[in-house]
Amino acid sequence: MTDPSPEAVETALARTKRKSVKLTKRVVDALPTTRDDMFFDAELKGFGVRVKPSGSKTFLVKYAVAGQTRRVSIGSYGAVTAEEARIRARDILGRIARGEDPASDKRSEREAPTVAELCRQYLAACEKGEPLGKGGRPKKTGALYVDRGRIERHILPLLGDRKVRDVTTPDLNRFVRDVTAGKTATDVKTGLRGRAIVEGGKGTAARTMGLLGGILSFAVAEGIIAANPARGVRRPAYEPRQVRLSASAYAALGNALAQADQLPWQAVAAIKLIALTGLRRSECTDLRWEWVDLDGRCLRLADSKTGASVRPLGASAAALLEGLPRLAGSPFVFPGQRGEGPYGGLPKAWDRVTSLAGGALDGVTPHGLRHGFAAVADDLGCTLPTISGLLGHSAGSVTARYVSKVDSALVGAADLVSGRVAAMLCQSAGEVQEATVRIHALT
Repeated sequence: MTDPSPEAVETALARTKRKSVKLTKRVVDALPTTRDDMFFDAELKGFGVRVKPSGSKTFLVKYAVAGQTRRVSIGSYGAVTAEEARIRARDILGRIARGEDPASDKRSEREAPTVAELCRQYLAACEKGEPLGKGGRPKKTGALYVDRGRIERHILPLLGDRKVRDVTTPDLNRFVRDVTAGKTATDVKTGLRGRAIVEGGKGTAARTMGLLGGILSFAVAEGIIAANPARGVRRPAYEPRQVRLSASAYAALGNALAQADQLPWQAVAAIKLIALTGLRRSECTDLRWEWVDLDGRCLRLADSKTGASVRPLGASAAALLEGLPRLAGSPFVFPGQRGEGPYGGLPKAWDRVTSLAGGALDGVTPHGLRHGFAAVADDLGCTLPTISGLLGHSAGSVTARYVSKVDSALVGAADLVSGRVAAMLCQSAGEVQEATVRIHALT
């Protein structure tokens, strides 16, 4: 049977209000495009073609589900032949007969979020203070900053375009291998003078995979996916970098601080306090006077990485705090040089200090002073629970037990450790007091 002529097609279409004719190549070629219209196949119910005044022609299947009419596109004429469209239409109609809803499935696929969109939702939830951090607590600003960096530098380049529901455990295993191998390593300029050096390695891969696992858990909680594909993913074992400062390194730090005449007093005093207490950098710079209990020889932090925490103060640290100036109207021990917030220039100040140290502190960060404090405590024979209490680790709320029941023992340990650190900095508790007098003279 030959295809009808264009004249026969037009005659057939003119005689039927249903616009029904067998859709062959010649018929589709002859269909008028004077207006947006649809024509349906006379043999395969629901199979049709939509024409537009622009001249485009698109094959489709029209069907009804629960009394609602729906359409699913097959493809544009030209990219798909009439016979190929008929074969695909039969397949779609077969799925519909089995109770499927192809249009809904296609819409769901189109609307399904990508990993990039999921990451944006996750960060937005964190910014609203939703409890997505450790222990069911909201994530802190510093942790969110690190998360954004890992998302932008590692997760998005490798998985950002993938649909969340299509991500599998093997995909995540490959992700870990790629980050470990340095596939996302880069050195980019950030802003006018900034620079971001992104490295790979086992530690970066393990921490980034930990973050991605948390993001996917968020997706499960939001009903985006049914199960977390991160379960069972093997993260590489790595040894966290251990910092153990020698006596000469502490002496170099003390000399550098003594020479840093151009640094704000907040920077010098904050670095000393971190060295003498093992505080985290943010715990130190965000410290408020209302949290300082010199009579009780402790810091009662209302907020820290592990929540509310009490830290014992050794004599050297207490002497340092006792001699610091108090800026009227500011609640912060280390007030900012501008504005009403805390001092925020410690990273740049630390770079200046390490430069003055002449290489003795290469690779050491302010957080390294916390590690160094723990190492000194270990060298002095302090037990692991005591060191945990000194540092405010969350395991078993060790700090709270020591401060409330054996306060003198923990404060005694703080005296011992801070005294040793002060001595290596070439400063006794009395010399710390003298240094604070000089600080007052500068303010």
